[in-house]
Amino acid sequence: MLNHIVLMGRLTADPILRRTGSGVPVASFRLAVDRDFAPRDGGERETDFIDCVAWRGAGEFVSRYFAKGRMAVVSGRLQMKNWTDKEGNKRVSAEVVAGSIYFGEPKKDDAGHGAPPAGVSDMEMVEGDDEELPF
Repeated sequence: MLNHIVLMGRLTADPILRRTGSGVPVASFRLAVDRDFAPRDGGERETDFIDCVAWRGAGEFVSRYFAKGRMAVVSGRLQMKNWTDKEGNKRVSAEVVAGSIYFGEPKKDDAGHGAPPAGVSDMEMVEGDDEELPF
């Protein structure tokens, strides 16, 4: 059997980090994921809002480095939950149990621009003749 799901979307709110009675961290968050196709009538693409939960290190990671509006890639498994509402009706809901969470875009600076990759600075003008370059 295989139960694996990969989603890419934006967080609808800041993740909520809680701890179980034994101190295990667990974060819950919701992703807004656009569908891959537009309706036939030419309207806008629909968006699905998907509940996610991340345990232990993944939960601490998402609560520390992600916030509302941030693009995230979540890899995990789909889990169905059966429960009874206040009126006694049996209900079913789905959530993704995140095993891995990745950044879906580079971190933006204060001006809203994507930051360069780690270890890369702005380009500098090299003075001199191109014939001296080793390539």
